[in-house]
Order: sequence, then C-alpha cells, then structure tokens
Amino acid sequence: MIIRKLFKFENAHVVRGCSSVKCRSSLHGHSYKVELLFESNFLDNGQMVYDFGLMKQNMKDIVECFDHSVAIWSGDDKEYIEDMKKHSARWALLPVSPSAEQFSRVIFVIIDKLLTLTTTINGEKEVKLHSVIVHETATGYAQAFIEDAYSQNMGLIDLNEIIFSEEIQNSWQDSKLFEKIKNGDKFINLKNV
Repeated sequence: MIIRKLFKFENAHVVRGCSSVKCRSSLHGHSYKVELLFESNFLDNGQMVYDFGLMKQNMKDIVECFDHSVAIWSGDDKEYIEDMKKHSARWALLPVSPSAEQFSRVIFVIIDKLLTLTTTINGEKEVKLHSVIVHETATGYAQAFIEDAYSQNMGLIDLNEIIFSEEIQNSWQDSKLFEKIKNGDKFINLKNV
C-alpha cells in the first residue's frame, strides 16, 4: 500500500545551464508542492501504514527548510552565492542545481535517512519511502525514486555538502535536526502529535 503526504513551500532559485534564458539567468520563485509517498505491506496498530500526524514532526521541518528561502547551487558563481547569503536570512546551499528534479532527489535522500533513523512506536513495519514528487508549477513536476536519489549519473548528494542557514536551523523544533540526521542519531516518534 502507498500513502501520500502533501507539503507546500515558496522558494527562489536560478537553474544554471537550463534551456530557458529566464530560468538560467534570473532569480525567480515558485510555489512548490512536495508529495512524500511511503509504502508498506503492513499496517500498524491503528490500521495505518504510517500515521500522517507523525510527519508533522521532523519531516515537516525538513521540507519547510526550503520555505521562503533561496536554494543555491554550490557550483554557482562565488560572488552570487555570497550575495544570496548576505541578502537572505533563509538560504540552503546544495551540491546540485536546484531544479525540480534535484529538489526531489535532495528531499528523498534526507527524508529516507531520517526515516531509517526513526524508531517507531505503534507497530509500524517495513515502511519505506517510495518516492518524492516535487511540483514546481501547476503543470510540471519531477518524481524521484530510490534509484534516482542515489544515482551517481545525476550527481551524488552528500548530506555533508548541504548547508542550511542559521535562520532555517533556528526554525526547527530541534535546532540540531540536520546534524543529527548526518551523524546517524536515532529519533523517536512522539505518541501525541
């Protein structure tokens, strides 16, 4: 069975090297919708694959890292990178260009790692991240599966190369959330969410 949770965020970026002159040469924004799809052949004690309420914890914080922020590719012009950091309190530095395709891969890698580190409490069993869909516009989206997320052909996504601004880190329920994910620290789902 597959379940799906929808999140939304507003984000600005430049996608260098793309075909569209507007997109590759001008900072612009989108109203993104992100769908996290989970799968399991089992149901928990509440007859659910995974309680949607549990996603309001750390998973929501991860997706909201990109809300009202600037996504910056670390391979972009150094002056541009520094200007974006200087003029925006909320920014995310990524090891890949912030296209919808790469956003879906980045979010997949982070959520997949978080899910493997989360100790379940209600009989959840063999829950896996099936895919991540990132809607950049009302008519266009990218969907990443596990083979895409960890594909060397599409550019490796090393969590240690992702940097979130201090403002973003301070917005998390746990200000050390991403450090804990990178370090492989265990998380426990809270019962009353």
